[in-house]
Amino acid sequence: MAPLSRSPRRFRGDARFAVGIVLVLASMAGVWFVLTSSDQATPVLQAQRTIVRGEVLRASDFATVDVALGAVSDEYLRPGQLDTGQVAARTLSEGELVPRTATTTAVDSRTTTVVVASSVGLPEDVEAGTEVEIWQAPLREDGRSYDEPRILVGDVVVRAVLEREGLLADTTAELEIVIDRSDVAAVLAAVTGGAALSVVPVGAGS
Repeated sequence: MAPLSRSPRRFRGDARFAVGIVLVLASMAGVWFVLTSSDQATPVLQAQRTIVRGEVLRASDFATVDVALGAVSDEYLRPGQLDTGQVAARTLSEGELVPRTATTTAVDSRTTTVVVASSVGLPEDVEAGTEVEIWQAPLREDGRSYDEPRILVGDVVVRAVLEREGLLADTTAELEIVIDRSDVAAVLAAVTGGAALSVVPVGAGS
């Protein structure tokens, strides 16, 4: 009597069933891994105030928060990883987690701060961290009138709005601004040359 053999169709059905079981188990394992990873909170630094570009970073400016960041957790600063002399490579908003790319060393930083007086008043929403443009109206040779206004520096961040007193307090404003070191000479030349400077928030009037 010839031995019994399984039909090719039934064998293929069993193989597909086995493959399906394997795929389901693999999917469940993947979901479990994602959920487990997301539950693993990592302590990272969070800015407690607005920190402008070029400002020295101090431990007192940050709090430690536990956040589930998953695979990108290594891209953020953790407690103990803030080195002495590090500065902000860009403006950090209050409450923002601190990416490693947002910090640099003072040696590598290309920015510095200068104080300028705006010949016009400032909008109320201009504060530390606001991006602005510095416009100048050069003083003409007659010493009494000014030329057409033009942009002096376009990539500027306000570090602080300084209080002014006296009769001009309502019509002028004084600010400490963060600018690229390569722009310092142009700003100082405009100031010493008697140009009228105006601080204009980026996007104003658009």
